[in-house]
Amino acid sequence: MSAEDPHEPDGQEGVGIADAFARLYTPHRMAYIKGEGKTGGCPFCDIPSLSDEQGLVVARGRSAYAVLNLYPYNAGHLMLVPYRHVAGYDELTDDEAAEIAALTQRALRALRHATGAQGFNVGMNLGVVGGAGIAAHLHQHVVPRWGGDTNFMPVVGHTRVLPQLLPDTRALLATAWAEVSSAGS
Repeated sequence: MSAEDPHEPDGQEGVGIADAFARLYTPHRMAYIKGEGKTGGCPFCDIPSLSDEQGLVVARGRSAYAVLNLYPYNAGHLMLVPYRHVAGYDELTDDEAAEIAALTQRALRALRHATGAQGFNVGMNLGVVGGAGIAAHLHQHVVPRWGGDTNFMPVVGHTRVLPQLLPDTRALLATAWAEVSSAGS
């Protein structure tokens, strides 16, 4: 216990009201919150100009691309993004919507092939009040799921455990994407 406050666990001095929760500090996330390092533009518009490895791009289509989420909910968390800067699903052309649908199917196949995913969460958060972190540029999430993947860490520790570095995950999924594409699936 802290000498300053006998109810506060050691190492938690000055963190606020003692509530029996340990604090896991991730100061590197502050750069994301503040937008540091951003070019001032839209990251989804900037990513296509990067190499696949730099941008964490798994696959590119004519009007949309598949990219790993930089802050994933689970390992292999992909996003399908139109190249064109639009905010609403209803703003997509028919071709863009069809390609995003086809990329979604391919993402499911590649993730299942590469990781043995047992299920998926697929969806869009539209608008700031809808939960979109980057509301100005539409993107669809594909999150692979496994039985028991939500254990005590996110529930109690508010921490995600990812078993692989993002560049390694990108390489694994890009290979799987090519394999399921060439198999005609």
